[in-house]
Amino acid sequence: MKEKLSAKVDSFLNHHRVGIKSSEHTVTNYAVDLSQFLDYLDNEGVMVPDEITRQHIRSFIRDIMGFGYAKTSAARKLSAIKGWLVYLMDRGEIESDPSMGIRGPKLPSTLPRALPREDVSMMLETGIEGENSHRDRVVLELLYGSGLRIAEVASIRWGDLDVVERWIRVKGKGNKERIVPLGSYSIKALEEWKQCSSESETFLFPGRNGGHITVRTISRIVKKASMRVGLPGVTPHMLRHSFATHMLEGGASLRVLQELLGHESLATTQRYLTVTAEHLKKSYLEAHPRAGGED
Repeated sequence: MKEKLSAKVDSFLNHHRVGIKSSEHTVTNYAVDLSQFLDYLDNEGVMVPDEITRQHIRSFIRDIMGFGYAKTSAARKLSAIKGWLVYLMDRGEIESDPSMGIRGPKLPSTLPRALPREDVSMMLETGIEGENSHRDRVVLELLYGSGLRIAEVASIRWGDLDVVERWIRVKGKGNKERIVPLGSYSIKALEEWKQCSSESETFLFPGRNGGHITVRTISRIVKKASMRVGLPGVTPHMLRHSFATHMLEGGASLRVLQELLGHESLATTQRYLTVTAEHLKKSYLEAHPRAGGED
């Protein structure tokens, strides 16, 4: 009975491997996760996809968590099952998706790591090349220099900037506006970018059809700059997190950072910011009378 279901899984894996060219790592994970699910279905006497029910899926997830699997692993397995069942439904092999509406375990919130100051400097100073270097420099300076969200950077208009007073008006989540300072490096990059831009442009970073640049393009800008200096895995949000962490390490208060980051609650800022272990050690050695060496 398991062979019939295995053939359906093999077809799904082949679709990912050959059809949409997923990475081998992704295909391997799907294969492992779905094999476990098929073992469970075999024990339940399920012979064909149409016999799979919501209860089967819920029980499988509950069982693997009972065996000690992490929530992240359980969530990944549920994602694999959902993907397989959607594939079968699209091919007309099942009439409905029994996984519809099933939620995985609530995952613990995680924060992106903050880059060391030296890595950020290297990225901004030597990681920017190409015909769009002036634009890319402004993008990176705003992400790190002002701690803006990726969507906030994408939608900036020239009219939002006050280069003389060194302020930028930002429209954040919920269309709430805030005023954020501009650093000297950002000002210099903006002045150079303005010389390359058309005076008729509305958006600081114009896109297609009169719109603004996409967040995907900004992500590519960050990725290329970081890869050029040997820093894989850097994201726009990591630059925002680095801004916040370095501000905290430099002595800024949480209340100030709350305003700069556009957080409604100070509790959000407290969760968002993590003091590095090195900074904790340094502060301890400098502050405690018995922490340092002998006189």
